[in-house]
Amino acid sequence: IGKQLAPLRDEGVLIFASGNVIHNLRLLRRSDNSRDSSFDWARRFNDFARAALTARDDTALIHYASQGQDAALSIPTPEHYLPLLYVLGASAGETLTIENDGFEMDSVSMLSAGTQASGAQADARATAAKTL
Repeated sequence: IGKQLAPLRDEGVLIFASGNVIHNLRLLRRSDNSRDSSFDWARRFNDFARAALTARDDTALIHYASQGQDAALSIPTPEHYLPLLYVLGASAGETLTIENDGFEMDSVSMLSAGTQASGAQADARATAAKTL
């Protein structure tokens, strides 16, 4: 899906996925509102996802279930995780940067990544954006 969306970026369309990499509402702790607090399994999976994003290891992110119990607890249902894969496909070959990181209520990760096009892609997108 992401690769099919990629041509829209050349037309100045922003492709954005919101949601949380780790999104386990069944285990959240309402009493803990520290962005530095998290379950051990959540921290490990968040570290895996951050490293895979910055290394552009798309294959590892696609096969996240290989992270075993950490993945199962972090992503009990995939609807908040899958949009991340669409953005990866739409930005293939581009460097990703971590835009936000931290936890809410111990089991919700705020990890998000962004991309900046370079070279001819950036020039084409800038020109397209000016004409909008």
